[in-house]
Amino acid sequence: MGKNKSVDALKRLTPLTIKMSMYGGFEQVGDLSKSIISDDRQTKTIPGDIVLYSSNQIVVFYGSNSWAYTKLGHINLGKKELRKLLSHGSVKLTLK
Repeated sequence: MGKNKSVDALKRLTPLTIKMSMYGGFEQVGDLSKSIISDDRQTKTIPGDIVLYSSNQIVVFYGSNSWAYTKLGHINLGKKELRKLLSHGSVKLTLK
């Protein structure tokens, strides 16, 4: 994970399992059920990026997008591996 106040706030919620749903053909989105501090900035994401959206949603990208997000971290897998893992329906993300 990255280093910022949002990451610190998210760590305080762990362990946490989030139900994620496909959205837009390039990302998985899951609700935190609670808002945490954010510092959204216009960002172009790449596959593997993990971001906070709207202070209460975690987004994991297997494609790219440009929007206002708070960067949380990155999954170091190739684009093909990420697409294979994330592009075939809902998933669960566990943060420890």
